[in-house]
Amino acid sequence: MKIGLSNFPTDYSISDTALGRAAEERGFESVWVVEHTHIPASRRTPYPVGGDLPSIYWESYEPFTFLAQVAAVTESLRIGTAICLVPEHHPIALAKRAASLDSLSGGRFHFGVGAGWNAEELENHGVAFADRWRVLRENVLAMKQCWTEKDAEFHGEFVDFDPVWVEPKPVTKPHPPILIGASSKWAVARIVEYADGWLPIMTPEFDERLAQINALCDERGRDRSEIDTSVFGMIADKATLEDLHAKGVNRVILSLPTVAEDEALGVMDGYAEILGWAKELA
Repeated sequence: MKIGLSNFPTDYSISDTALGRAAEERGFESVWVVEHTHIPASRRTPYPVGGDLPSIYWESYEPFTFLAQVAAVTESLRIGTAICLVPEHHPIALAKRAASLDSLSGGRFHFGVGAGWNAEELENHGVAFADRWRVLRENVLAMKQCWTEKDAEFHGEFVDFDPVWVEPKPVTKPHPPILIGASSKWAVARIVEYADGWLPIMTPEFDERLAQINALCDERGRDRSEIDTSVFGMIADKATLEDLHAKGVNRVILSLPTVAEDEALGVMDGYAEILGWAKELA
């Protein structure tokens, strides 16, 4: 069982280099950071969990830049987006950005992807909210072409380009693992069709969705062991971790709040017991 950390990094929280060094020294497997290019001032779309939207949603650093800094001061710590809002990017440019990060980090990048919940944020990027998952699918498929083919081309409804050369190719072959960060009943088919993993927040529907993934893999002839299952959640006891491990979860990602270095280090130290339980499951 692997244990990672998830963070909204800002200019007033623990720095990229300090976070990377501290996480690796303490035995965390990975660090994951969020993406929002911006938050529209209209605030037309309500915060999904209710109440006021925390300011960290528009204050967070751009994830690829931040993760490159983390990778530069670490040796084995894996890095990931949780999540990258793929429809808000051009697939050729995003493919190059992801491949560059994977190459520069020595193949340590995990590409957590999602379509987003903020309608006007997507609209600012020219994407209709109703189209977001279809745009994501085509972007991912187009990026796979860029990562694996010399003369990459793609012709779809939203993405259309003739042969292009996109270098460097990722160190990870055939490409960085793509993990879909969604928990809806529709996410299951997307994971099995074109992703390498599932990256949900722990919800009451988790077991049901896991069973659906298993069944759909059998139906479509997909090797279930190819799908890396990770979850965001807090672990209260060893039995909970053992239960997740028995269900095929490979990684638990714990929350690191957006706080200054001293407090962040204290939170990480507080997870020492969970790290110990995880080692026992290795």
